[in-house]
Amino acid sequence: MTRSIAAVALAALLSLLPIRAEADPIPPGGVGQNVEAVGYSNLDDKPGFKMSIQKVGERWYLYIGMLWNEGWHIVDVTDPGDPKVVKEIEGPPNTATDQMEIADGKMITALAKISPGWGGDPAKPFDEGVLIWDMKDPLNPQKLGQFRTRALSTHRNGYGGGKYMHLSANMRGFTGNIYVIVDISNPEKPKEAGRWWVPGQREDETPPAPAATHMHGPPFIVGNTAYLPYGGAGMIILDISDIAHPRKIGQLQMSPPFAANIGVHTVIPVPERKLAFINSEAIAEDCNEPLQQASVVDIADPAKPRLMALFPLPLPPPDWPIRSFCERGGRFGPHNQNTLLHNPFVQPQGNLVYLTYFNAGLRIYDVSTPTAPREVGYFLPPDPTRRYGVFPKGRLVAQTEDVLVDTRGYIYITDKNQGLYILRYTGK
Repeated sequence: MTRSIAAVALAALLSLLPIRAEADPIPPGGVGQNVEAVGYSNLDDKPGFKMSIQKVGERWYLYIGMLWNEGWHIVDVTDPGDPKVVKEIEGPPNTATDQMEIADGKMITALAKISPGWGGDPAKPFDEGVLIWDMKDPLNPQKLGQFRTRALSTHRNGYGGGKYMHLSANMRGFTGNIYVIVDISNPEKPKEAGRWWVPGQREDETPPAPAATHMHGPPFIVGNTAYLPYGGAGMIILDISDIAHPRKIGQLQMSPPFAANIGVHTVIPVPERKLAFINSEAIAEDCNEPLQQASVVDIADPAKPRLMALFPLPLPPPDWPIRSFCERGGRFGPHNQNTLLHNPFVQPQGNLVYLTYFNAGLRIYDVSTPTAPREVGYFLPPDPTRRYGVFPKGRLVAQTEDVLVDTRGYIYITDKNQGLYILRYTGK
């Protein structure tokens, strides 16, 4: 009797102790070459989009903008095999909050009117511009201020620390986003310091700029030079030594022949190698658009950038029943690179380019010979089992969105209808 009472008492005591939750299982069915899946988080059933990261003490924290919900996740990825959502920050309602940047103890998060067809309510109010946060407490960011465009939005903005934010901003009186520089030396009262646009974007200018002229961002700043991914206008290089009056140095048009809608989505300059890695963004499902591009560009003469090479198109695994990713459904084409290279916790640009490719997952390219980039690894997530958002419109297939690689070598990817995958490159 005494032994039985003691056992019951022990069981009761153990039930009061905290029980460590098991890690979210990695969804089965992923396929990789020279890439292995290390961990997974379903992000509390709220898929994420763009990411940034910082290390505080011995903890690694990943910050993720939500895609189909308003707000931001903070995920502890100290143990990449067991990522944990440790904080959810609520965002303004009916507002896109999926873009972010971290530097110099601050986080900037873009706010935008949700694009037509992406799940917002056009009849309800929304917030716009950029929120500026203090990151002294990594789990409890504090709002410092907000820059407003007085229009619809900002998109993928750049911030490498210091005095200025570099925005892709929709401004009154302009068609398509333009480049706007904002002084945040007093983050409670941010103020515009300079702007630049393609002639014809201002509504009173003639002739109007082509319809696909749109500064996607982020602007990539190297010293006094800004490299702009400017949609159908291509890659544009500016001298910003006079912040108030940016001056165009050079431009590389990619459209035509390549798709113009977001003809240049990302620019990663590597001035010490006199190279830039650029890519467009696939938009239409089932390849119902002109060919998208991912390319190597010679920037030895910034006034005359020239195309050097194209990245090879991804192919499905040999044992798959399709011969082209155009047959898989959803979008097929490039989207994001490992972009936030100013961040000391992000892997610097070396001989590997990490590029998400929507239904072709993550692709990894060796660019040690820039005139002949070659694929050296990939990871294809399994197709989702639940539809969280309105896209893809057709077949529910994997749509890999953003990629970030930390200095430990761990690769983070997000998906439209899945959680966070943590991967590791196993090639040479």
